[in-house]
Formats: sequence, C-alpha cells, structure tokens
Amino acid sequence: MRPTGAENSGEATRSLDPFWSRDAQVLMVELDSSPRGLTSGEADRRLSRVGANTLNAQPAAKFGLLALRQFASPLVLILVFGGAITALLREWVEAAIILVVVLGSSALGFLQEYRATSAIAKLRERLALTVNAIRDGTTCTIEARLLVPGDVVKLSAGNLIPADGVVLDAQDFMVSEASLTGESFPVEKRPGVSAANAAAASRDNALFLGTSVRSGMATMLVVHTGEKTAYGALALRLRSTPPETEFARGVQQFGTLLVRVIIVMVILVLSVNQWLGRPWIDSLMFAVALAVGLSPELLPAIISVTLSAGAHKMAQRGVIVRHLEAIGNLGSMDILCTDKTGTLTQGVMSLEAATAPDGVNSAEVLRLGFLNAAFETGIDNPLDAALVAAGERAGLGTGGITKIDEIPYDFMRKRLTIVVAPDASGEHIMITKGAVANVLLICTQVAIGGAKLALDEPMRQRLLDHLQTQGANGFRLLGLAMRIISPVAPNSRYSRDAEADMCFVGFLRFLDPPKPEVRATLRALARRGIRIKIVTGDNRYVSAHVAASVGLDAGKILTGEQISAIKDDALVHLAAKTTLFAEVDPQQKERIVHALKRAHYAVGYLGDGINDAPAMHAADVAISVDQAVDVARETADVVLLRPDLAVLCEGVEYGRRTLINTHKYIAITTSANFGNMVSMALATPLLPFLPLAAKQILLNNFLSDLPSMTISTDQVDDDQLNHAQHWNSAELRRYMLVFGLTSTAFDLITFAVLLNVFNTSEPVFQSAWFVVSLLTELGVVLVLRTHHAAWRGRPSRLLWTTTITVAAVAIALPFVTPLASLLGMVSLPLPLLGSVLLIVSTYLAATEWVKHRYYAAAVRRRVRH
Repeated sequence: MRPTGAENSGEATRSLDPFWSRDAQVLMVELDSSPRGLTSGEADRRLSRVGANTLNAQPAAKFGLLALRQFASPLVLILVFGGAITALLREWVEAAIILVVVLGSSALGFLQEYRATSAIAKLRERLALTVNAIRDGTTCTIEARLLVPGDVVKLSAGNLIPADGVVLDAQDFMVSEASLTGESFPVEKRPGVSAANAAAASRDNALFLGTSVRSGMATMLVVHTGEKTAYGALALRLRSTPPETEFARGVQQFGTLLVRVIIVMVILVLSVNQWLGRPWIDSLMFAVALAVGLSPELLPAIISVTLSAGAHKMAQRGVIVRHLEAIGNLGSMDILCTDKTGTLTQGVMSLEAATAPDGVNSAEVLRLGFLNAAFETGIDNPLDAALVAAGERAGLGTGGITKIDEIPYDFMRKRLTIVVAPDASGEHIMITKGAVANVLLICTQVAIGGAKLALDEPMRQRLLDHLQTQGANGFRLLGLAMRIISPVAPNSRYSRDAEADMCFVGFLRFLDPPKPEVRATLRALARRGIRIKIVTGDNRYVSAHVAASVGLDAGKILTGEQISAIKDDALVHLAAKTTLFAEVDPQQKERIVHALKRAHYAVGYLGDGINDAPAMHAADVAISVDQAVDVARETADVVLLRPDLAVLCEGVEYGRRTLINTHKYIAITTSANFGNMVSMALATPLLPFLPLAAKQILLNNFLSDLPSMTISTDQVDDDQLNHAQHWNSAELRRYMLVFGLTSTAFDLITFAVLLNVFNTSEPVFQSAWFVVSLLTELGVVLVLRTHHAAWRGRPSRLLWTTTITVAAVAIALPFVTPLASLLGMVSLPLPLLGSVLLIVSTYLAATEWVKHRYYAAAVRRRVRH
C-alpha cells in the first residue's frame, strides 16, 4: 500500500459509514469486540465472511486477463483478421499457418509472463506488512491482510495505519494524513467523537488506511477493512494512473516511432503491389505480414521476462524488487543518499560509558538512562537496546519502579521522556534523554560533583565542546536530564510542556564502528559511477568522523542550520558538491533529494526510519531494509534483506545487467527486422513475384524471436556496467538505421546473386531468401550482443544453444519435404546453399566492422557532449 495523491478524498470518504461520529464504546458493542480484542476463532470466521484486508480486487481474473493481453497488440489483431479473411477464401494452409504462429507467439508470451508474475508475487509475499493486534487477550504479530472489523491494534511511530478505525487511547499520537487529505503537517489524534459531516482533516478520533504514525502511541479499534476503507474507495482510480518511469516512456516513444514506420511501409508496399496488378488478397496478406515482421511482437513478454529474471536473481542476492519498473531506476542511479548507521557502520550500538557532566563515570547516570530505555514503548532502536543490555550487565532492573507516563520521541524535539514512581515514594521522577543540544534546551541546572549548579552560557558551551570532542573521536553522545515532581491528578497525562526546568545529569556515550569492508564497497560503487552522500540527523562531529573513516570527504559538509538559511536554487548548486549532510530533519532530507534531481542526477535514497519517508518519496528509487519501520518499507521500491551497501552494489549491477539485456533485445531485433523489411519493400516492385509469402514472413519472425526469449540470461560487457543506463530514443533510431541498412545492403546483394547468378524460380528464391534472412537475424544477435569483438565475449549457454538450434532448423526446413511444401518451399541445390552461407558469413564480418566504427563514433559523441 503506497497511497499517492488526495484528490476527491472528500467524495471517497463521504459515502462511508460515519463511524467517527459514534462513541468508541458503542462501536465496540456493535462490532461485538472488547479491549481484549477478538478470539482467534472469531477472527477467522469474520475473515472468511468479509475477505482479506487488501485492495487487490483481481486475483481470480489475473490468469484470464494475462492470456487476453497477449492478443491486445493491434498487429496481432490485424494478423487474426488476416487469418479470418484467408479462411473465408478457403486458403486453409495459409490460415492454419497464421493460426499456429499467432497461438504459438501468444502462448509463449503468456507462459513467460505468467511465470514472471507468479515469481514476483512470491517475492512480495516475503515483505508482507505486519501489525501488533490483540487476539485472545494477548498482543501478537499478524499479517495486516488478516485484520477484520472488531480487531484491536497497537500502533507506534513508524507504523502504517492498516485499516480504518477509531482511537481507543493515545499518547502524543501524531499521524501524517497527506495521502488522504493533502495536508503535509501531521495531526494529533485522540479518543472522542467527531461530527458526522466533519471533513476528513477534522476527524480527530478517526484513523484511515494508508496514513502513517509520525510519533507517539495509540490503541485502535478496526471498523472497516480492505475496499470498504476510505483509501479502498480511491484505490481503483489510483491504480489506473501509476507514475510513468523513464523506461516506460522510452518504450512508448519507440512504439510510436515503429508504428509510423510500419504505416508508411504498409501503404507503400500495398500501393506498389496493386499498381503491379498482383492479387489483392496476396498483397494485403504480404503487407500485414510485413508489418508484423517489422514489429517485435514479443516485446512486452520479453521485457517482463527479462525484468522478472533480473528481480529473481537480485532476490537471491538479498535485494527484493517490489515494483519491476524500479529495476530501470536502480540501473540509472548515479547518486545514493544514505544514513550512516547500519550501512556505513556496523549498526550494533554499544554503551561505552555513562558519565556525569564533568566526564566521570556515574552509576546514577547509568541507572536513570536504563530506566528511560527499559520503560520506553515507542520506536525500537539500537541505542535503547544497548542501554538496556548495559544496565542488565550491571545488575539493574525495574523492580520496585512503576511507570507513570511516557512522552514519546519525535523528530522536532529529538527527546524521549519517561515518568516513573519508586514504590516507596510519593514523588514522580521525570527522566529525559535525547540529542544533547535539545536536552540542554529544557535544562536550567547541571549536576556536578553532587551539587546542582546554574546552567549558564559558559557551562552550556563547555558541555557542547565536550560533545564536539567526543564526536570527533567517533562517539555518539546522548544527553540525560531529570526532575523530581509532585504527582499530577490521577489518570492525568504529562504533556511536552512538562519538559522544563530540568537538571542536566550527564552523558550516555555510544560507539558504532564503521564496517571493515565498507571502504572496498564504496570503491566498488564509485567504479560503477555512483557517488555516496551521507544524509543524517546525527551531529556533525560524529558524522564527519564516520565519513572520514570510510574514505569520504568529510570537509564537504552542510548542516541543517545552514540548509535552512539558503534558498532552493543555491541548494541545487551546493548539494551536488557536498558529501555530508548532518543534523538535518525530514523536510530538509526531502529538499536535498529535490535539489539533486534538479541538478539532473538520478537519485536513490536508502532509508529505514519515519524521518526518511519524505525523502524516499521524492527519490527516483526508494530503497529500504527488511527491518525498517512500516512506512519506510512500504514506501520503498527496493528492499534489502541486509542493511549492507555491498548488497545494494550487487543489486545495482543486476539492475544494469537487466536493462542492458532489455535494450539489447530491442535494438538488435528491431534493426534486423527493419533491414529485412526494407529489403523486401525495395524488392517488391523489382521482382516478378513476392520475395516471401506472408506465411513465410510470419514463420521467419516467430523463429527469430525464440532465441530472444533467452536474452535475459546473457552476459554483458563489464565496461557497460560502469555507468548508469538510460533510455536514448535518438541513439536507438541511429542504431536501427545503421545496422538495419547494413543488412539491407547484403540483402540486395543476395537478391542479385539469386536472380543473376542462379536464375532462381519463385519457390527457390523464396526458400533461399527465407534461409538467408533467418540466419542473418540469428547471427547478428551473436555479433551485436557485445560492444567488443564478438569472439571476446561468450554468450550465455542458453542463448548460444537456442540460436544454433534455430539456425539448424532454418537450413534444414527447405529439405523437409512435407512441411516445406506446405510453406511453399523447395530444397536448395548445394552450390546455392554454399553461396547462401558465404553471404551470411560475409554479412556478419561486415557487421562486426561497422559495429567497431559505430561505437567509436558513439564515444566521440559522448566526449563532445
């Protein structure tokens, strides 16, 4: 679920049952639920009745729709029409051949696409969204699709709201509803009742599927699931307008170019044949077959197969692609923005020391920090885990301590507060930890040597200097403050305003060392043309230390404070030259991504937290990790099963291999088909008969496509992997003309040899030309599949085997008497067959020479630009 846009949200939700206008206890009675949630048996019964909590309305029709899609091509429909006309004229052999070719191509495309679709569906199941629901009175983790009305769900920062419902209880619960209302700022949700006609943005007690928790905690009662939710009402419209990728735009432009060429060629050939007085039906079928022969009709299937094969290989390496089109964006990425924790560093925090403000180790600071972390129930994070582990090693526990309240962490305050009460005392202790500068903002005192001193400006600067010194040595520091307060009224809650007049008691010092192999990984990414930029909310000192320790330029740094002071145009200029962005908030991360995109970079963003979601939305390709919070993982196009840049480097490489092989098929097949079709179009007015019968053209095109189905397995040139891959329509047109017309030149030579040297009749000419055109299309794949000499780079075993097999079929087909006679072919005399093979060999050698000249010129064009 990755909702986008908010148009018509009012209309979408207006028709829903206004559950937000009824008291939560009333709803709980109506739904036959309780604070203990549903029983497992009742939940299963409701699931079978209301269906899964998903928005995919077409799984049952998927098989049939995929089969029908194979016939959606206009050219295939024209071919079916031509076959029907042929059958009406009782030309049974031609009609049967057309039927076999159409069904064979469609079946091949269907099988490949069905396998690809099924494989991707299985990969996506590995990333199913889970929620913490109360079943049988206990909290358990279940898949979000299993939720039913009446379920009670626990929510915390980073969660996606998994259904529509109402808030039962909440603590500083802020929800981002931009996907539903268009409002960019999070809104606070609390128990209560809203007016039945309240606008979506004013339903303070209601939660909606697809929105996300920004901060705080809450318990939710599920009222609507699946397509009965507000987002479900919008889902059909949203599914119909997916964002178009660069690769999709390129394919569309290529298709438009191809259609124009086909229309001109068909009209020209049809007109010439009629002018020459040839039979109308033969001319029509020839023109239609010519159009089909020029079009790579298996292109959709081959693109799908190639992309899904790449996705499958990437999954084996720990990279799961959630959207196939993201492979194109991954392959075109030339800048990667990432946080440092877990990617550049080991991601395993250890508490090195708990010290008083003067730097002396303090057991009391450790105890207070331990209590804060042990009672925290919001965002799971490695800092709290390290703090709890260190406290347990020191023999600390929570016995005799009662948690009173919690003020959750958020990315503006950068603090977390826990209020506890020792059982033997009537007082409450407020313990706050967080970023040092942000903790100091709420302190008026500092505890040093058992005494409490005023926190004046010199003392504040001294503490900040200590932060800088420790950060420069690679340590991350959190500040710790406390205050003893009188209890508030029973059942009252503490708000953020209570964080005031506190005493700064010390530092918690953590270490997260860089990964030992990360330098080599960064060099590998650099060789692939990808620049790394660290974008982190951590302080500038420890961030600079990490950057320098992994070999990045720590001197090129921008802080959040500096970014706030500069305009977007200036940021475009500075972002491209900056390696480290530190102390930045979520909105600034998004600004950085937009600035890099405006500077014409393809930007990838690797994030795993709530604060990364806006930047991930803005990036060309959003990347996350399997352990990320819901909102980050569901935003991602690509998910890493390990938080490791080495895994991502392999993913980029596979993404580029996939794109290169897809481009390879389109370029080679189109240029070969274009050359052959131009040859036949030119030969039509010069020959006393058609150069190939329609059924021969169709069979030729079908056989030449078979090896192309294996092109996803082919090797690629290593130097092509070293730069981002982009669709280039102008280069494709140039490629098609150069290599297509090279083929045409040898085709015309072949015509001259067949007519003037061997004085062939119509069946002999067509048989020889069928063999020549098919062998040249097969052979040119082996030549043009690499930018280097054909003999230097070996094709994949599957591509090589299928090419040789089809070539053998092409040579043998005229000699297989029953089948050859059905196709209008005859056996070839050995001298003629030898001449045919010599022409094919000469053509392949000439193509090799043209290829070297072409790529040398392409290098010169890139240098000029």
